[in-house]
Amino acid sequence: MYLFTSESVSPGHPDKCADIIADNIVDHLLKKDSNARIAAEVFVAGKKVVIGGEVTSTYQPSDAEYHDIVVDALKKIGYTGVCGFSNTECLYPEDVVTHVFLNKQSPDINQGVDQSTGEIGAGDQGIMFGFASNEAEEFMPAAISYSRKLAQTIYEYAKAHPDTLGVDIKTQVTVDYGTKDNFENAKPKKIHTIVASAPSNGKLDIVEVRALILDLIDQAELPKELYNRNDCIIHINPTGRYVNHSSLHDSGLTGRKLIVDSFGGYAPIGGGAQSSKDYTKVDRSGLYAARWIAKQIVAAGRARKALVQLSYAIGVASPTSVSVDMMGTGLCKLDDEKLSALVTERYALTPRWITEKFHLDKPSDSTFHYADVAARGQVGLPDYPWEKLDDVAWFESLKNL
Repeated sequence: MYLFTSESVSPGHPDKCADIIADNIVDHLLKKDSNARIAAEVFVAGKKVVIGGEVTSTYQPSDAEYHDIVVDALKKIGYTGVCGFSNTECLYPEDVVTHVFLNKQSPDINQGVDQSTGEIGAGDQGIMFGFASNEAEEFMPAAISYSRKLAQTIYEYAKAHPDTLGVDIKTQVTVDYGTKDNFENAKPKKIHTIVASAPSNGKLDIVEVRALILDLIDQAELPKELYNRNDCIIHINPTGRYVNHSSLHDSGLTGRKLIVDSFGGYAPIGGGAQSSKDYTKVDRSGLYAARWIAKQIVAAGRARKALVQLSYAIGVASPTSVSVDMMGTGLCKLDDEKLSALVTERYALTPRWITEKFHLDKPSDSTFHYADVAARGQVGLPDYPWEKLDDVAWFESLKNL
């Protein structure tokens, strides 16, 4: 055996609630002012939601409006107050108290971000990593892909049956690669272990709950060649009772689920979170660009895996470094050095270039919403603009270089 594990959480997890509330704020402000500069962190504890950080915008919501954004986000997540749980077992939206502590972006930063040339300087220094592999159809590592499928399947059932299950859900998948060589070459052999925890109505027997969730696992469309219920270790609500949940029983904070949001621990991640930030913050936009490039490389058949690193200096538009690492899985004559140089030459990778490429300043129903990205994961979902395979042909043309 050679095992690797990743976990996922549903939108109802308190940390995800914080991310989703923060990105509801980003969506709300950018729709009012596409040039808004936002870094609004969120802390959720008990019945209290604290919003703090910086917002500079022509549109200034009142504290009451921020409260409405919070409540609306929680209701969409599934904390509606109409469920099989009491208001001591899970959060009810009418009980929420919101505190707002927001300042404006520092003018020292702003003078480097909004440049007189029209260029956008990086909103901070930092490093970002984008990764892709051919292990799963999403060009993501297997364990994070399948733990997400499980979390989403159970979560959708919980939202549709609030008298039975709650929305604060965690899943975990362990993939067996058989050998380290298979792991290095992105060749999973089977799903070895599954862990799923979902809050259930206290009147339900644990045997009934486990049977229900086991059936949902079977419905999650895990690949048949990897998942066999009779040859898989499965833990469901392992403590035997999971009723109390939400921020009443576990605090939530923006940026605390970076591994869940990205590559499940399979690849390096950058130095900062994405949720709560506008597109000038390269922690967000740089990740999207790096992931997009890595995905093109793998989809073009140039490598089984690709890792792209970008770095930036605050107030400087162009990246300070661009590197591509095919992790020893290259399927063409190109080496990493040459491919890095070609990528650097082809793509500007400034915050403005990334913003215009993926329309990051214009979240909408027809493109994407940042709150939806916060709920489902920052990368790996095919409907995101930065997941589109729209420059594969160029990478395919490099096969003989």
